[in-house]
Amino acid sequence: MADSLKTRVGRVIAGGVHSLIDRLEDQAPEAVMEQSIREADAVIDDVRHELGLVSSNRHLAQQQHASLNRQHEKLAEQIETALSEIREDLARAAVARQLDIEAQIPVLETTLAELARRETELKSYVAALLAKKREMNDALIEFRRSRAAAAALLSQGGGSAGSRAEQRMDSVTDAFDRVYARQTGLSGTARTNGLQQAAKLKELDDLARDNKIAERMALLKAGKA
Repeated sequence: MADSLKTRVGRVIAGGVHSLIDRLEDQAPEAVMEQSIREADAVIDDVRHELGLVSSNRHLAQQQHASLNRQHEKLAEQIETALSEIREDLARAAVARQLDIEAQIPVLETTLAELARRETELKSYVAALLAKKREMNDALIEFRRSRAAAAALLSQGGGSAGSRAEQRMDSVTDAFDRVYARQTGLSGTARTNGLQQAAKLKELDDLARDNKIAERMALLKAGKA
């Protein structure tokens, strides 16, 4: 396989869903995902084309290998006949041809082994690419479903103000965490269980602060008494 094609296969396999998720902040995420799937299709077509060529060449090499072996066996019989007829000149010519065949066979067997290796490699690439394409298609379907669900929610009034705010906050936090993790390799922001829990924690913090103020005021009043 040409290095350029290997690079394209590697890019599709190493990318796919994760790279698409990283690019969901683009203005047209669905178009980006669809384009990536089309690129995967193009690479699959190219790999299959090369696989067809390699398989065809291996078939031809197998035929040539079998033909040379048949010729070698036939020459062995002809040599015996020539010697029995005391035609050493014919026997020498047949032996010379046998030597030529014996020199070709190892080279041909090496070629066959390499073609078989490449054929196996290409088949594995096709299988991996098809699996990646299925993964990408599933991600696109889920993305469309999530968009449809969000649109349905908006058409019904969008729910309460709190739920809309929580959805927006989750979306912003998700985007921040993805960028933060890509740039630093560390986890993103620590998550709470939503705005309701955040409100409760804020109320608790305010209560603790009020208690501290009350204690300080009590001490001040006691000092003046």
